Amino acid sequence: MNNKERGLRIRTQILRDIVHHPNDISNHIAHIFNITPQAVYSHIKRLENEERLTSTGRGKGKRYSLGSVRSNSATLPLDVGLSEDTVWRNHFAFIFEGMVENVVSICHYGFTEMLNNVIDHSEGNSVYTSIYRDKEIVQMFVIDDGEGIFKRITRIFELEDERHAIMELSKGKLTTDPENHTGEGIFFTSRMFDEFEIESKGLNYAHYDSNNYDFLSDSSISMEETGTMVVMVININSQRLIKDVFDNFTESREDEESSQFNKTVIPVKLAQYGNEKLVSRSQAKRLLTRIEKFQNVIFDFEDVSMVGQAFADEIFRVYANKNVEINLVPINMTEDVQSMVNRALGN
Repeated sequence: MNNKERGLRIRTQILRDIVHHPNDISNHIAHIFNITPQAVYSHIKRLENEERLTSTGRGKGKRYSLGSVRSNSATLPLDVGLSEDTVWRNHFAFIFEGMVENVVSICHYGFTEMLNNVIDHSEGNSVYTSIYRDKEIVQMFVIDDGEGIFKRITRIFELEDERHAIMELSKGKLTTDPENHTGEGIFFTSRMFDEFEIESKGLNYAHYDSNNYDFLSDSSISMEETGTMVVMVININSQRLIKDVFDNFTESREDEESSQFNKTVIPVKLAQYGNEKLVSRSQAKRLLTRIEKFQNVIFDFEDVSMVGQAFADEIFRVYANKNVEINLVPINMTEDVQSMVNRALGN
């Protein structure tokens, strides 16, 4: 082990043990690594300069605690017995000490949901997990070396291509293992964070809270560099509540005790490939895949300048007449789009 690696191990140990040794951390670390307390102090000063440690008091009364900047990472084998709650508890829980409860709950939900997906579905050999926190944000990464989420969905559901898989994923209620999963994890996680991205095999799917719609683009990461990478970012002072996110897409049924996930918002532009226009019935049918799982379906036409008569007719007349129990609601339409939708509704 070289000096750089040894120094990193010492500083990592300091951060892990500071909660239980706030007053005697120098002696504690010196004993573990067989170095002098003075040598440990140089590492402590570096961590203070990086705002990873903070201190109060002086001399023998000096007391250390974790600072505003905290991070950790772990690469773990995807073998039998790996559990997302244990990974959170053993490697990352300390990062969230002192944070507001609603943000901790969102981060715990998102991290464990995404890691569980990797464990159950990726068919990879290992997973890299990392969480970083500073004064403003929490940023989390879950990266596996498996098949790739879009390729897997495309293969199992026999879809046209990976872009179609992303569109289905954005609707929610999509799972390749219906006996053990509801298909709600990715959908709700993407709505809880300020920024949510999935990169896999050359494609990027992103949902930003600052925008009303999802993004689909080519990834800057090489197709062979990773199976699937999930990135989640949230402001450390966010007021968002998990309950509010769920309530926005569910409604209580008078005849049932529980609520149901029965609303989805479909970014219509995800049905576009390149510069093509949305004019055909086949494009509309691709957009309509699986929406029978929802009672309320909102078609968001943001960034869609026009649609063809056949496209609008297939959704708002043909499909609507065959599925009267489903509410189809178009929003954010240009005048041209609204004209075609009104024509379909009029027919």
